[in-house]
Amino acid sequence: MIPPTPMRPALTAQDQHDLVATAEAMADAAGAAILPHFRRPGLTADNKSADGFDPVTVADRASEQAMRAVLDRQRPHDAILGEEYGARGGSSGLTWVIDPIDGTRSFLAGTPVWGVLVAVCGPDGPLFGLIDQPFTGERWTGGFGQATWRRGEAQRPIATRKTAALPDAILFSTFPEVGTPEEAAAFCALSSQCRLTRYGLDCYAYALLAMGQIDLVVEAGLQAYDVAAPIALIEAAGGVVTDWTGGPVHGGGRVLAAANPVLHAAALAVLSTAP
Repeated sequence: MIPPTPMRPALTAQDQHDLVATAEAMADAAGAAILPHFRRPGLTADNKSADGFDPVTVADRASEQAMRAVLDRQRPHDAILGEEYGARGGSSGLTWVIDPIDGTRSFLAGTPVWGVLVAVCGPDGPLFGLIDQPFTGERWTGGFGQATWRRGEAQRPIATRKTAALPDAILFSTFPEVGTPEEAAAFCALSSQCRLTRYGLDCYAYALLAMGQIDLVVEAGLQAYDVAAPIALIEAAGGVVTDWTGGPVHGGGRVLAAANPVLHAAALAVLSTAP
């Protein structure tokens, strides 16, 4: 869960600029720490789970250390929540929620659909989010009134699709085995009504939703660091992200990300039947 933070005054334009610059610097540092390890022969992983496979690599740890070092220099009074090194308190009213490699299984397999997630959150949830794919050179940013895709010198604003009906929708999830049996049944009920269902893109699927390539992402069992950045990005691009009852989900759990409010309502009507 995102640790509680004190209230703070409204952000000025300069505050917003500084936060975006910090997020960009964190992603740059993370990418530099990660890329020497990607597709490296002999890369191994430790397993963090006693009853499954939850891998962590030297690249995950190096990435988070690099991002925390940026925050130590530039934003020492902000709180931090990271996947590998936990929570650090702060006094500014802002919390950085970071996932050093979202999709470590994909990273181990050599597929370029993992990413670095950076979000800055206030007491009510994410304010700005960034998804970075260092290997492809793509970066998605969203918040403070804009959403953008960038690769090298190419850059453009992005927006979600207008798809209004489930039979026209493209649905993504990271794993075919979604959550508990009850959650999987609700997902299958939704999938059966959609035009196309695909799996396995980790955070890249949320980025595709934000840039208008797909319509829905549905998952369960997520943590705050898995979803905070995608929430800010997708909302800035015109989409909707909630839990399966329509409530806030920036603390993690069951996630429904939709391209627009109409499609969100249609998907929610199906998923809300899950116990």
